[in-house]
Amino acid sequence: MANAREIRSRMKSIQDIMKITNAMYLISSAKLKKARKSLQATHPYFEALQDTIYDILVRVPHVNSVFFRQSGQKKQAEKSIGYFVITADKGLAGAYNHNVIKKAEEEINKGGDVSLFVVGQVGRQYFIKKGRRVDCEFLYIAQEPTLYRAQSIAETMIDLFTQGHLDEVYVIYTEMITSMKAEVKMVKLLPLEPKKFENRTLGYPHALFDPTPEIVMERLVPNYLKGLLFGVLVESFSSEQNARMTAMEAATKSAKDMLKSLELQYNRARQAAITQEITEVASGAQGLKK
Repeated sequence: MANAREIRSRMKSIQDIMKITNAMYLISSAKLKKARKSLQATHPYFEALQDTIYDILVRVPHVNSVFFRQSGQKKQAEKSIGYFVITADKGLAGAYNHNVIKKAEEEINKGGDVSLFVVGQVGRQYFIKKGRRVDCEFLYIAQEPTLYRAQSIAETMIDLFTQGHLDEVYVIYTEMITSMKAEVKMVKLLPLEPKKFENRTLGYPHALFDPTPEIVMERLVPNYLKGLLFGVLVESFSSEQNARMTAMEAATKSAKDMLKSLELQYNRARQAAITQEITEVASGAQGLKK
């Protein structure tokens, strides 16, 4: 059994770590609330954009837009596919990064001419270590998703798609469904599919699109993609913070359990030391009598 001094030292270390995990829990909680608030503030605008795109598709079903260009009859192995993978910049978030990377590898292994675009240092370092080429990395975004940064990503993806370098673009991210549940999802970013806009409301029954529906569509879609990517980035950020909160809460609970166990060991060690001292004193007194 360890002596009382060693046990006290271990208890002090655990208490210090518990302060850190508790502080990280509170920080993640504050970041999560701020992120959800910013997403909620932009929601009405991007809902209106989707309604307008739906209006055009209803009125001009065969609108000629590059964003709705399909890859035709190409087989999977012949397609140029871009995967936009969103991970975190750091760990200590449970299985958050692992689940996203696992999903990305499953899709990459299906074949095709794959281009990899990564947000987050964890994903970047993992793929580089595995020998996979990272075509583009977006820095300083995982920890602070903004509309400006989402626009920068959207412009990159649109340029690669419209220039014919990519046939399809997918986003792999984590969606926070509830505070207790998160799910890795893959969304097709480009080309757009008209059925995605079905079952929406006609926002402008008597709208006229000037100069032409095609030109209006060319202006609307980049803004829609920017909003979609911003929502995806915020969802991933929220899922990361929620996963970190869960991990830090579990770590704090484990630390408390360890402290209880060590406290019992400390009391036993102390009691044993006191008993030994009493025995030594009694033995010394007995010796003096003799």
